[in-house]
Amino acid sequence: MEKECMWYPVCPINRYDRLGLIDRMWVKNYCKGNWKKCIRYKMESQGLYHPDNMMPDGRIDENLS
Repeated sequence: MEKECMWYPVCPINRYDRLGLIDRMWVKNYCKGNWKKCIRYKMESQGLYHPDNMMPDGRIDENLS
């Protein structure tokens, strides 16, 4: 198991998880799993804009704000 993503403490995915708005598998598979495959991680590392409601796979979840 890899260590936690460096962006996790400030990532909206963390907040959505704490509020119970997303399935826990997102955190398990990306934030505390293979975070190097996370689109959010890649974009943040490159300084590229990405909306808060973008999921780790790059999909936009219109139900999140």
